[in-house]
This record gives sequence, C-alpha cells and structure tokens, in this order.
Amino acid sequence: MPLPESIRRAWSETDYRVRLAAGGFTSIRCGQALPAPLVRLLSRPDAPWGFITAWNPASVLLPPATNRVRQRRLRDELKADRYCIYCGTGVGTGDWRERSLFVPDINHAKLDDMARQFGQLSVVRGVGDGPAELHELM
Repeated sequence: MPLPESIRRAWSETDYRVRLAAGGFTSIRCGQALPAPLVRLLSRPDAPWGFITAWNPASVLLPPATNRVRQRRLRDELKADRYCIYCGTGVGTGDWRERSLFVPDINHAKLDDMARQFGQLSVVRGVGDGPAELHELM
C-alpha cells in the first residue's frame, strides 16, 4: 500500500539537516543535489548515501525517551558495521522534529534493511552529488 499523498508531500518537503563539524548545519532537500559539504564526506564521487532515523516507527508517535533509546541502537548498529555517521534532524512543518543520521557510503540495500528493522516507512537517499530522493519502503 503506498503512502498517503499528504504524508508523502510532508516528508518530501521536510528539511533534512546534518550537523557540520565546523558548526552549523546544511540541509538535504528532496529533489535537490546533495550539498557540497556532505559530498566531501563521501569516499568517492559516485558513492551512495542515506539519511535515516529510528524515531516514531510506522509514523506512530513514541515518547521522546523511547525514541532516544531506539536512535542510540541504530547509531550503535551503524558504528558496529563501521559506518561513519553524522548527526542530523528531520525538521518538518510546525514543531515536528526527529533526530536522524546522515550515513555516507552506505549501500542502499543495507540502508533499506536498517530502516525496515527500525520500522521506518521511508528513507532519504541518493548517489554522489545527485538529487536526494524520498524512497518508500512499503
């Protein structure tokens, strides 16, 4: 079953922010090229990347404490698999926020598997400096 159009539109319009080591952040936007500061984190120009969260599985709101535990598990699993990770936040309309991770050099099949493991309905992903896409997992 595909995502309802209202959810797809909201997620497509979300500002996917990634914290930069030098301070501040840069934003990933669906349909737009990956920002240069994030391209520089890739191991090669055509490397895959992903933006993933463990918060609110299947779009069901969970208590912040539960979401933080889930996010730590996701982070720890990615680190155990030797991925570099960068903290991020999905910022939607109103006061909606979800802690997330930008993962350079992650194979899309692995990204999708991790997202499904954590109950997510979609991820944002791309290749190199190409456009970010909202990839549905349903």
